[in-house]
Amino acid sequence: MSETILTSKKTSVFTLLKQAVSGDVKDFTTGSINRAIFLLAVPMILEMVLEALFAIVDIYFVNQQGTDATSTVILTEGSLTILYSVAWGLAMGVTALVARRAGEKNYKEAGDVAAQAIVLASIFSIIISLVGLFFSKQLLHFMGASALVVQEHYQFTQIMLGGNIVIMLLFVNNGIFRGVGDANIAMRTLLIANAINIILDPLLIKGIGPFPKMGVTGAAVSTTIGRSFGVLYQLYYLFNGKALVKLVRKQFRASWAMMKHILDTSWGGMLQFIISSCSWIFLLRIIATFGEGVTAGYGTAIRICIFTILPAWGLANAAATLVGQNLGAGSPDRAEKSVWKTGFMTFCFFALVALIFYFFGEGLMRFFISDTVAIQAGTSCLHILAVGYMFFAYGLIMTQAFNGAGDTKTPTYINLFAFWLIQIPLAYVLSTRTGLGPEGVYVAIGVAETVLAITGIIIFRKGKWKLIKV
Repeated sequence: MSETILTSKKTSVFTLLKQAVSGDVKDFTTGSINRAIFLLAVPMILEMVLEALFAIVDIYFVNQQGTDATSTVILTEGSLTILYSVAWGLAMGVTALVARRAGEKNYKEAGDVAAQAIVLASIFSIIISLVGLFFSKQLLHFMGASALVVQEHYQFTQIMLGGNIVIMLLFVNNGIFRGVGDANIAMRTLLIANAINIILDPLLIKGIGPFPKMGVTGAAVSTTIGRSFGVLYQLYYLFNGKALVKLVRKQFRASWAMMKHILDTSWGGMLQFIISSCSWIFLLRIIATFGEGVTAGYGTAIRICIFTILPAWGLANAAATLVGQNLGAGSPDRAEKSVWKTGFMTFCFFALVALIFYFFGEGLMRFFISDTVAIQAGTSCLHILAVGYMFFAYGLIMTQAFNGAGDTKTPTYINLFAFWLIQIPLAYVLSTRTGLGPEGVYVAIGVAETVLAITGIIIFRKGKWKLIKV
């Protein structure tokens, strides 16, 4: 009897996993909330793991080129944070709008939102491309790079910013798929993009076989090519009628009213990331004063953190979709229950990650980098962040719950308070006035994230987000 029950449970989990990956279920406004979270979260977690894999693969091969090359990548990513802010903000706004229309079963208008979001993303990317192509050296100088790093490696920055349209469209298109419940397509997109990046990275960085030896520039080329193929796959699905959101050419005629509506919903999301990105840039500038070894170690440790945070983003994105669809279906209580259940799951995941960081942090650093100073700096970063890591869970989930409801203003104000009024001043004081050095920056990160989580929970419990109309 017990064996039969066990076999039945295994079959049930396997069936759910198959459904999650294949994307058979699109409507999450009825039935078991746990089942809905599972079906949405699995492909979204895999999507985020694959997104993190870009950073991990690149840093693994770039680290072999020396700390100058690693420093270039880390500092370039600091300047790319503004781009990611716009891309993430648009994606969050699109997810909220598409999810709400999906909850209402209004797929035609969801398609109109998607098309105009792609137009907006293209406009933003052209502006950023021009800045990257003509001011890449100045950007690296501003981020604190040495004259040698700027002169030898500026082309990495130039290519990453010049070809930013593939980053922008990758984020926005996946936001469309997540909103409508087609999270499996977003996952497959990044699987394709990563496979190409993993193959091309060593070939172009090291110059294997007929490929030219491009050094750190090869990482930028391989990443851009991989993401380009991912975008082509997304557009194929959006235009061939296989996805719930179907695009046709006439939808791309500029609709200023629709674009304004998207921006009204998205601007808060953009500001959220711009606020956190500016804080990230400031922290990087502090870290850069302690030398390239510390910068490389800090950057590597943060990439390891991102590899664990992005899967949690998958859970957070699942919460955002559930909130949007259930509010659209007129079920605010179901939306709230979805958030609390997702928050607890994320908390358990981060608790496990924190233990791994605390006990195996040095081993993780040694896998990615061999420089002694970098290993020490990165290990210290992982150990300190592990202490407050579990608070990240609820901060992340609450932020995305607000965004999924279309309330992008509230998390913007919370970010402003936690990052600019607490994290930046605290990082500066602790690192330069107390003798803690870079460890002061790590402590400030943990404190700010804890404050963000507590503040988010307090405001979420008041329930005003349930009344937002989009």
